[in-house]
Amino acid sequence: MAEARRITGGRLAIATHNPGKLVEIADLLRPYGIEVVGAAALGLAEPAETGATFEANAQLKALAAACASGLPALADDSGLAVAALGGAPGIYSARWAGPQKDFAVAMQHVERALAGKPDRRATFVAALALAWPDGQVEIFRGEVRGTLVFPPRGTRGFGYDPIFVPEGGTQTFGEMEPAAKHAISHRARAFAKLIAACFCSSID
Repeated sequence: MAEARRITGGRLAIATHNPGKLVEIADLLRPYGIEVVGAAALGLAEPAETGATFEANAQLKALAAACASGLPALADDSGLAVAALGGAPGIYSARWAGPQKDFAVAMQHVERALAGKPDRRATFVAALALAWPDGQVEIFRGEVRGTLVFPPRGTRGFGYDPIFVPEGGTQTFGEMEPAAKHAISHRARAFAKLIAACFCSSID
């Protein structure tokens, strides 16, 4: 396998209009001297997520942002896969929040769908795609398993965080301090692979 292309500084476009996701990604990249700029600040449109997998959607978003901005671009496609729902909402996790992106609605949707189903296992999945304007793309995947709890608990994080308790934990991602979540989350695990491959030779 060819070695991944490396980033050595400068500006990096983040292909998201989700402010919570942008803050989390900026926090994870801060130690590496990268200037992060979001899609909204660059005036980038949100491309239609037509891929059949997290990886495909991350790639199409990263490539669209890299080509439009002329900068290397990082995109994340992530979601919640619930075992008893056959992996749903999966790549449609954001769509379950409706046009207003109201995740209280999405969490209620999950709770209703699980009515009468005792299995509460779920997995958070994140796929990161790092793309360059010339079309090269590197993709990294991270997962964290856990269980769902209702009603939602905690006001930190974003998305489905208030109903997800990671394996071995007692707090939801919505209750955890950001640093504690960053240490174990699906996005952090994908980032560890990204950083090792594209930012430095080792994680100090």
